[in-house]
Amino acid sequence: MTTAIETPKLPAGRTLALGASRIGYEIKTYFRQGDSVFFTFLFPLVFLTIFSVAFSEGSFGKTASGTNLTAADFYLPGMLAAGVLLSGLQNMSIDIATEKSDGTLKRLGGSPLPVLSYFIGKIGQVIVTGILQSALLLVVAALAFRVPLPTDPIKWLTFAWVFLLGVSTCAVLGIALSALPRSGKSATAVIIPITLILQFISGVYLSFSQLPDWLQNFASIFPLKWLAQGMRSVFLPDSFKTLEMGGTWNLGGVALVTAIWLVVGLVACRLTFRWIRKDS
Repeated sequence: MTTAIETPKLPAGRTLALGASRIGYEIKTYFRQGDSVFFTFLFPLVFLTIFSVAFSEGSFGKTASGTNLTAADFYLPGMLAAGVLLSGLQNMSIDIATEKSDGTLKRLGGSPLPVLSYFIGKIGQVIVTGILQSALLLVVAALAFRVPLPTDPIKWLTFAWVFLLGVSTCAVLGIALSALPRSGKSATAVIIPITLILQFISGVYLSFSQLPDWLQNFASIFPLKWLAQGMRSVFLPDSFKTLEMGGTWNLGGVALVTAIWLVVGLVACRLTFRWIRKDS
């Protein structure tokens, strides 16, 4: 029977310093993996481009000034929310499951590196790459597809807290979900279908108001629906809030549901994360 490897406790300052150094290492490792960069970092941008070009002749409603809302205008909030999910939950769960399988976590468990420093490195990498991904989406949307970005500082403040709360929650849930695949080889097959289903039922690729009521209620259990709704409140005209459940952006609900999932993820991490699998 495998027993847990105890690492010596380090001062808090040293633990944080090790975590900060791990962030740089994790970012470099992330961008060296071409498949991860494409399927997590560039994936939302690719889909925004596809939708914007494919539906370039269509109208998705009216802006506050009376001009037509383009496909790029309409899909930008959903792609930003999808990016948060992919950078956090999908990337994190597959990455850690692979590290468990190839022995990386076992080696780290025998080193002085505290678990907290490891988590700081992983979550820091998700936040940094998530910020870069969102910035790239916004720049391309504004320059290539002429999406008018908000000028109201309150809108950008809303974007900031929705993004930070969402990416933190998805990262923590990704750590917890990494315990689900039985091996690194199966991680992609297990995790990607979960994230795809969530995107389709949460108003990322399909208009949320067009989904059946029972599916809207089911999707409302999960954080992605609320993250997409929060992003829509920033980038779509206020008239579009009538298409949401309850006819309002309900930013309080966005914060509450996402925060609940953050707590659930933290508890799940505490219960499931180990340097070495129980059955190894």
